[in-house]
Amino acid sequence: MNTIFVLLLAVAFAFSIAQAQSPAFVTPPARAPRVEFHTFDSKAAKAKVSYHLYTPEIYDTEKERRFPVLYWLHGSGGGLQGIAPVAAWFDAAIREGKIPPMLVVFPNGLASSMWCDSKDGAVPMETIVIKELLPHIDATARTIATREGRVVEGFSMGGYGGARLGFKYPQLFGAVSILAGRPLDLDFAGPRATGNPAERERILKGTFGGDLDYYRSQNPITVAEQQADAVRGKVRVRIAVGARDNTGPLNRAYSEHLKKLNIAHTFTIVPGVGHDTLALLTGLGEANWEFYRTAFGKN
Repeated sequence: MNTIFVLLLAVAFAFSIAQAQSPAFVTPPARAPRVEFHTFDSKAAKAKVSYHLYTPEIYDTEKERRFPVLYWLHGSGGGLQGIAPVAAWFDAAIREGKIPPMLVVFPNGLASSMWCDSKDGAVPMETIVIKELLPHIDATARTIATREGRVVEGFSMGGYGGARLGFKYPQLFGAVSILAGRPLDLDFAGPRATGNPAERERILKGTFGGDLDYYRSQNPITVAEQQADAVRGKVRVRIAVGARDNTGPLNRAYSEHLKKLNIAHTFTIVPGVGHDTLALLTGLGEANWEFYRTAFGKN
């Protein structure tokens, strides 16, 4: 009996360790007006995966109307705290008529997925978003289910992810918004990495299997080179970064890279802004609203 008890304790302990180390594919719900918490069954993750969905007020009254969708990719550390302020910011803009009514999807990108499939397959984030979440949203919400009805946008790690996914899948997205994207270098040696070597090592090992070549293969620099012909003249692209943001030089270098590839885009440096999502978007002024209106054909 004692032997069985010890074995049961060992199994329970191992299971608790596995749970603690497993990715947090389901977050707690974010509390925000017009934002709903959802989950779906992911075959890629072999688990339920959560996301949040903002819908404008008109979504409830015009029952037959379909809406364009903005996929908002959060930065490193997880994006739960940013959902409420970002959703409120878009909601106010829609109510004021600055941008057309749209749905905003907030996928759960975990703390450091880099919005790509990890080398070991444990976190197939790109597959989850592209192969599962997009079809799920189109099947369960009243979307305009075409590339002209989708924009992918992200901040920091999300800017990196937006560039990756938007350029890799131009058949799915009509516009890409890269906000203070990082890490936009092929050696993973930018200011964030040099300022926090332990975090760089954790992400390099956890997401890219410690393989710098795999990291380079996933980087937006490489993806843009591979997809230039498919993106050129077909996808609207913008890059924006704050003048006080230490990611500025690499965002500028990425803009120059796109120029060499003849990928048309806008590049804006916003004065007085650091690494701050809403300050950056607000600082873009009228050009920011024009981007969404034009991307969704409502200029």
